[in-house]
Amino acid sequence: MSGLGFSVLDMFAEPYTVVPQLTARLRIEDGTGERIHAIVLHCQVRIEPQRRRYDDAEGDGLRGLFGGRERWPDTLKPFQWMRCDTTVQGFTGATEVDLALPCTYDFDVIGSRYLHALGDGEVPLTLLFSGTVFTRGGAGFGVRQVPWECEARHALPVAVWRRMMSFHFPNSGWIRLDQDVIDEIADFRARRGLIGWDETVRVLLAGAGEVVV
Repeated sequence: MSGLGFSVLDMFAEPYTVVPQLTARLRIEDGTGERIHAIVLHCQVRIEPQRRRYDDAEGDGLRGLFGGRERWPDTLKPFQWMRCDTTVQGFTGATEVDLALPCTYDFDVIGSRYLHALGDGEVPLTLLFSGTVFTRGGAGFGVRQVPWECEARHALPVAVWRRMMSFHFPNSGWIRLDQDVIDEIADFRARRGLIGWDETVRVLLAGAGEVVV
């Protein structure tokens, strides 16, 4: 092997972080035989929804993103979930490194809406790598780029994502609203004498003719 190769050994939820975070354990192999002083590593994480099957409930949940199943051949395409960076310490031959993947439960983000719609199974991910490699040898320092074709696939269990979110939003979620909408909902709640936000939203849905369980 020549050049760099990447693989994902594991991806797990971090329980004690300020914001929801997954950690990807990466293995990096270099076949050039050079002593690598450091790598400034950039990673783009993509979700590839076309690489898995969906049951009827998941299909209904994904309608807002991809339309009905008849449209999926055109709409079910890879999309970017996040970008992240790290610095890899020096090594020769191979090393392992943790890559922090900060996540959000903001439903304005397509990745959150997609993941929320999944009931079980796995999330097909592709990690695309770029960055700068700093080498150190007898002739001094050298610099080369991480080849553009460096990538790694990983199947993230949906249960791992749900476990991560449960650490921060147990039995709840997060929706961002404009301030004027919040004011109107708060005024509606006060005028009706409603106790909590869940009850307020249920009353609003019932008034709109939606079925509220």
